[in-house]
Amino acid sequence: MLRSLPRPLADIVLLVARLALAAVLISHGLQKVSNGFGATASGFAGMGIPFAEGAAAFTIAVELGGGLLLALGAFTALAGILVAVAMAGALFFAHAGSGVFAADGGWELVGMIGAIGLVLAAVGAGRLSVDRLLGRGSARSRRRPARRPRAATA
Repeated sequence: MLRSLPRPLADIVLLVARLALAAVLISHGLQKVSNGFGATASGFAGMGIPFAEGAAAFTIAVELGGGLLLALGAFTALAGILVAVAMAGALFFAHAGSGVFAADGGWELVGMIGAIGLVLAAVGAGRLSVDRLLGRGSARSRRRPARRPRAATA
């Protein structure tokens, strides 16, 4: 029975997941920048987000900076957690009351972005990453191999 993907395939899957998530995050961050910081902060305030300017700055930084870090596979655990925090705020303040579907203003997109951020934080970036080059590796590579029970001696 297949419990998990073979290591080389898992590393490719993690790379694809990181790049896809990074593309979504960076696109949203660039959209906020192109709309203007003031407009973004004003929009956040209009949604009832407290400290709208700080929240806008945090969100833009996480989407652009976190997206770049995830694309590179650098500081993946930190980036994944920050993405999850930003998306939890978006879910709570902007999307929770609108159901599930994004087309209706629901939480499905921010929920999935946050969940993928958490998964990457938990399992790491994989071997095709800056984290690996710097010796940080992934959660899988940090696990100790299972110990074999010692034979009983008589």
